[in-house]
Amino acid sequence: MPKLGMEPIRRKALVNAALKTIGHHGSLSVTMSDIAREAGVSPALAHHYFGSKDQLLLETIRSVLRQLHADAVAALRAAETPRGRVSAVVRVSFQADQFAPAVVAAWLAFFSEAQRSEEVRRLLALYARRLHSNLLSGLNGLSPPSDAARIGEGAAALIDGLYIRQSLKAAPLSIEASVALVEDYVTAQLLQTASHRPSVPGDPT
Repeated sequence: MPKLGMEPIRRKALVNAALKTIGHHGSLSVTMSDIAREAGVSPALAHHYFGSKDQLLLETIRSVLRQLHADAVAALRAAETPRGRVSAVVRVSFQADQFAPAVVAAWLAFFSEAQRSEEVRRLLALYARRLHSNLLSGLNGLSPPSDAARIGEGAAALIDGLYIRQSLKAAPLSIEASVALVEDYVTAQLLQTASHRPSVPGDPT
């Protein structure tokens, strides 16, 4: 019988083990036994806490998204300017724990599974909406709404694309290089938008 108060600890350990196991396998075709072994518990205990492998895998995705969301909220609160908000979102997207090889491989597995699972697709759509919204929270203060939306979509696509490249080990970039690439894109797009904006008398820009 599980010890009183151990459930949250065991559940977290199993989620962490699932993420690591998925990353090592490069797909969601792992077994409950694989995950339990990584967590140092029995498969029966893993089933006790989550019921099925699918439920554990969904909770693993939710856990990653919750952590990413919490980190983004904290970073945005600390940002002091609209441009700083954009940079905060970009930086959070490539922070060390999210851009670790096993986590990156797990992200690719999640995207692959979304082609078959409506629930996984829904969770990843939520991630995409949050990323775009967080980028817009800064971009809307820097350019007109239509341009902000376009630049935000481009930045989000670059972030996702860099994760895919990293997971395939196809000329992977470092965290700093990945951040710089997205930042360069945003800066170039903002400058281009500003240069095409009609001048208004009295406008300091």
